[in-house]
Amino acid sequence: MTAARGRTGRPPLTEERKAEIRLEIARAAVDLFVAQGVAATTGEQIGQAVGVSARTVWRYFPTKESCVRPFFSTGIDAIAAALRQWGAGQPFEGAFDHLWAADAALPGPDVGALLRLTRREPGLRAVWLQTHDEAEPVFASALAERAGLPDDDVRPAVWAAMLNASLRAAVEHHAYRTAEPGIDAATARAELAATLRTALAAVAAGLG
Repeated sequence: MTAARGRTGRPPLTEERKAEIRLEIARAAVDLFVAQGVAATTGEQIGQAVGVSARTVWRYFPTKESCVRPFFSTGIDAIAAALRQWGAGQPFEGAFDHLWAADAALPGPDVGALLRLTRREPGLRAVWLQTHDEAEPVFASALAERAGLPDDDVRPAVWAAMLNASLRAAVEHHAYRTAEPGIDAATARAELAATLRTALAAVAAGLG
């Protein structure tokens, strides 16, 4: 009887639902950070905006700044998959055209607003840079697999560093530029895709 009572209660969350909650928390954090700044935002406020407790927020993220990581990590897995599928003789920048065309790996306007905040919010800047730091070995592994090289070969690591830096520079460049008034969302996304292609073309010789 005791065991039966122990099994009652709310069923465990699925991984899909956990991902949804993480994204809901991230959206709320972005809205609050943009509206009132990081210092004025509390975990309680983020939780209230989502309808969960601050304790739940901290269960998913260790700090309030880290709540935005789901936005910063947009497209990492899709980019790694594109690297593995990059065909011999195909221009490097062309390997990602299907991603940009489908918006599958393009950061949204929330990321642009966040990146503009990183100029004056060192905590957010640290999360942005850490996300790229963690993406680099993912890219290196994909490039090593594509080239038939062992994971401990230095060349994929160097290529990944070049790719990572070019993606970060392109997204930052675009985010700072779209702070200007009068740029509609469709135009902004088309310009981001063009900026990414230009950045990737700039490092193609080193990755070829």
